[in-house]
Amino acid sequence: MRRLLLLRHSKAERSVPGGRDRDRTLAERGRDDAPRIGAYLQHHALVPDGIVASPTARTRQTWELIAQAIGPGPAARFDERLYNADPETILAVIKETEPEIRTLLVVGHNPGIQEVAELLIASGDLEARQRLKEGFPTTGLAIIDFALSDWGMLHPRSGRLERFVTPRSLVSATD
Repeated sequence: MRRLLLLRHSKAERSVPGGRDRDRTLAERGRDDAPRIGAYLQHHALVPDGIVASPTARTRQTWELIAQAIGPGPAARFDERLYNADPETILAVIKETEPEIRTLLVVGHNPGIQEVAELLIASGDLEARQRLKEGFPTTGLAIIDFALSDWGMLHPRSGRLERFVTPRSLVSATD
C-alpha cells in the first residue's frame, strides 16, 4: 500500500509590485496554520517518509514549519517542476518516487494540487470528496491511499480519499 499526502502551501503574503511570485513568504495565518497541520500529522501517525516540494519560498517555509512540528525525519527534495505545475507534471514527479517510500508528502500550488487530487481519487468519503471539489484552501491536506506496490504504477482514478483536512476543519473540531 502507498499513501500520498497532497498539501497546498500555507497562506502567503500578497505580491508586491516588482517582486517575484516565487519569493513570496508566508503570511501570519500561514505561519500559524502550517504547524497546526504538522501537529495533526504527528498526532495521527501520518508522518511521511518522503517529501517533495516546489522550491518557492512559501512552500519551503510551509515544509519547515511542518517539519518542526513532526520532529526528525527525511529531508525534503525540492523539484522545480512542481512550481505551478499541472496535474500531469505532478503525477510524473510522484511516479518517480523511490519504491522504499511508502508515505509521500507533496507540497505544491493550486490549481495543480487540487486537480491532481481529483484526477487520482476514485473512491472514499463522499462528504470529503465534495469538500475537496469545492475548493482546496491554503494548508489543505488530501490523504489518498493506493493499493500499489510501486509508485510507478500510479494512474488516474486509482486512489481512495482517506480524508481531507483543512486548518478551518481542525479549528472547528476543537470548538
